[in-house]
Amino acid sequence: MNSLSGRTGFKILAYTSIALAAIGVVLPLLPTTPFVLLAAWSASKGSPAFSEWLESHQTFGPAIDNWRRRRAIPLKGKWLALVMLCASWSVLLVGGAAPVVLVATGLMFSVLACYLLTRASC
Repeated sequence: MNSLSGRTGFKILAYTSIALAAIGVVLPLLPTTPFVLLAAWSASKGSPAFSEWLESHQTFGPAIDNWRRRRAIPLKGKWLALVMLCASWSVLLVGGAAPVVLVATGLMFSVLACYLLTRASC
């Protein structure tokens, strides 16, 4: 992959992620913080100007700064993510997903939950 196409991919990921984060600001079930962090990371790889804008944004900037300085996640974001993990797994269970899918997602969600719970809160 050449440098230009790589930067374009990171830009697309950054803009898509921040769009989902913005939707998450108004939709209570869509977590904002993970999308903001993904947008910041991908923007730093593909668009320095967009990365700078994100870091100085009054809504998104503090979450990026807290993550970069302290690896901290807002407590509200943590709990919302945990609730959504449980809800997602429950939908699979009630929907009759295959046992292998339930086990695989259950393990993956458990690892993710442990990761979230072991990060600092802000």
